[in-house]
Amino acid sequence: MNQEQFIEALLKQGITLTNKQLQQFHQYYETLIEWNNKMNLTAITQKEDVYLKHFYDSLTISFDYGFNHQSLCDIGAGAGFPSIPLKIIYPDLKITIVDSLTKRITFLKHLVEVLQLDQVEAISARAEEYAKDHRESFDIVTARAVARLNILDELCLPLVKPSGYFITLKGLKAKEELSEAKQGIEKLGGKVMNEVDFTLTDENDHRCNIYIQKIKTTPAKYPRAFGQIKKKPL
Repeated sequence: MNQEQFIEALLKQGITLTNKQLQQFHQYYETLIEWNNKMNLTAITQKEDVYLKHFYDSLTISFDYGFNHQSLCDIGAGAGFPSIPLKIIYPDLKITIVDSLTKRITFLKHLVEVLQLDQVEAISARAEEYAKDHRESFDIVTARAVARLNILDELCLPLVKPSGYFITLKGLKAKEELSEAKQGIEKLGGKVMNEVDFTLTDENDHRCNIYIQKIKTTPAKYPRAFGQIKKKPL
């Protein structure tokens, strides 16, 4: 996906990019590649692939959910996906990025400066530890390519405000993961509201965006220590 195709694909979804936003995506790509030479941020480095498999893919969750002035926490964001592309398109979002690797947080703080983004905080912490002090603090929690859903649900749902959403971007095994996580999602106060299946490329690059609403408060005992979550998912 070149820049023109990126513009056209978003236009079809009702998103018109400004020159400033186009420049921010360009700077994002340049900064990502520059830092990727120093640390392992992504295996995807071709410009067309980054625009499709990172930028566009991150934005697909906004095609079926209205983003505006909400607070959003991105768990395990890695190089900033999906939260930074969303912030570029929806500048009124208040973003908190939580990642356990300090070097990634260093990159993200630099990126936020380069892109001149406000209301973006990048924090080096384990998700389950962060959740203890920030329970039910966010309108939206996102996670992309972090862990299986039956582990991810316990890391993310405790952070979501009642009536807020946990939105996860999944791949080929989404249905299988959802099936094994269903019981845990209910225990944690969530309800699956929407599943959107699509193919990113012509190469059967399957994607599934799952939208889980927090319909009741998460019991205080969750999240457990990560060792327990991993050993015995809900």
